[in-house]
Amino acid sequence: MAFKSSVAPVVCAVSPLLKNKPELREYARIIYRNLKDEFGRVMWDDNGNIGKRYRRQDEIGTPWCIVIDFDTLTDDSVTIRDRDTGKQERIKKEDIVEYIKDKMN
Repeated sequence: MAFKSSVAPVVCAVSPLLKNKPELREYARIIYRNLKDEFGRVMWDDNGNIGKRYRRQDEIGTPWCIVIDFDTLTDDSVTIRDRDTGKQERIKKEDIVEYIKDKMN
């Protein structure tokens, strides 16, 4: 679904790249809680491989997927994927909220 981001049922989804790595899950949970406090409509998704997660979120109209990977642990940046373009960008964790607010329509 291609909801406008301002009315999408879920604003963004947060996922650790691998769910069996505690360090990734911990980091992802912190980001998830921060985004949940800011936007409310945020989903946690760690079921299946990353491609299946993207597809699942695309189906429900989630505009952005945020993935925490091993690089995140060293440089505090995350991968954010845009639903409409499929484009993936690396951004600093402290810029996530502003990035989403700037892109919301």
